[in-house]
Amino acid sequence: MGAVVAMAGLGVGAWYDAHAHLRAGAEQSSLKAAQHHLGVLRHRVTVTNYANTVTTNRRNDLEASIGTALAQLAGVDTSLSSANAGASLEGVSINTLDTCLGGVQTALNEVSANNNGAAANAISAVSGPCAQLDGGANAGLVYPFDFPDPDVILVGRTYYAYATNSVAGNIQIISSTDLTHWAAIGNALPSLPSWAKPDNTWAPSVTRVNGSFLMYYAAEVTASDTQCISVATASQPTGPFVDASSAPLECQQALGGSIDPSTFTDSNGLSYLLWKSGGPGSSKLWAEQLNGAGTGFAPNTTPAQLLVPDQPWEGGTVEAPDLVIANGHYFLFFSGNNWNSANYAVGVARCAGPLGPCADATPTPILSSGNGIAGPGGASVFPDTTGAPWIAFHAWVPGAVGFPNSRDLYVRRLDISGAAPSVAAPGT
Repeated sequence: MGAVVAMAGLGVGAWYDAHAHLRAGAEQSSLKAAQHHLGVLRHRVTVTNYANTVTTNRRNDLEASIGTALAQLAGVDTSLSSANAGASLEGVSINTLDTCLGGVQTALNEVSANNNGAAANAISAVSGPCAQLDGGANAGLVYPFDFPDPDVILVGRTYYAYATNSVAGNIQIISSTDLTHWAAIGNALPSLPSWAKPDNTWAPSVTRVNGSFLMYYAAEVTASDTQCISVATASQPTGPFVDASSAPLECQQALGGSIDPSTFTDSNGLSYLLWKSGGPGSSKLWAEQLNGAGTGFAPNTTPAQLLVPDQPWEGGTVEAPDLVIANGHYFLFFSGNNWNSANYAVGVARCAGPLGPCADATPTPILSSGNGIAGPGGASVFPDTTGAPWIAFHAWVPGAVGFPNSRDLYVRRLDISGAAPSVAAPGT
């Protein structure tokens, strides 16, 4: 009889254990769904609403969507509590998810009230919890909101990062004093020149020349729909940057346009502009010396071709150049392959000088999908306050690759002391 009771007890225990596993599986599925929904909401808030172009119907739809996510989250939280499952699931705190979604909803409410400053503050306040949901420091994530094609500079002891139009308008800007906590500042380029099409500005690069700050960026010419490069100026890194030009600075129409500008200053003090022309299968990287003011090209100069796609992983595309010099070596960082996929990656070429010629330093990328990131690109190399090199880049969250998902901001340490640069593992 005792054996029968024992067996019955084991059977009941096994049933409860199986039931608990099924319930936990359902809760995990609910949490994953809420996390995926969060990614969609974050992109829609940053891209659609900060620009203040959303209609009442679309705003109401987004509010309802956030409400649904929060209700779903509350159901997951209740289920977890009743199941005595603890404070976290798969390493993610339910309170963390609640805080992140709540901050996104607060930002939306502020945008609805035409208070973009408060919306930016709300987003900044929950960047930490939202980063935890996307992998946080485990992947080098520092700003878990749409921040494509980043460029980072150090002014004094403050870091400023600029990115393609998303948060607050044409060129978004955030700042940090520790490379970990970043706060949204707003729109670095409030107005565009008369020739440029609104909502089509991207890939900024900022440098300091003679006490002024210059921002090179890509924009689309309204009259021709050609992508071209222009330059704006400001007296401080936070802007506002002003571009009063009547035409772009560089625009290779015969080659399919010019985008992805970046600047490089050599050890002799001469400065250069680098950029990309063409599209998939025809892209090329170029450089040309700038004049002393940085607002135009030096007299009697022409563009020099630096690099064309010649490695299988590049998939016929090279773009987003960023040139640095270390120990007498010129390293050209660039992105390759399809930007809207997990195949996107960062490679490095070695150059004879700022005008080339350049050749791939390695046959494979130095930064690609893996370790909590997907499709990294848009690299920007910059020093920290001690002079040590870092690399900033955007990447998708694995499982949420491709538009309209967000390309978030990541930073990692960089080693450029050897024959080829290497990116440090996350958290090192």
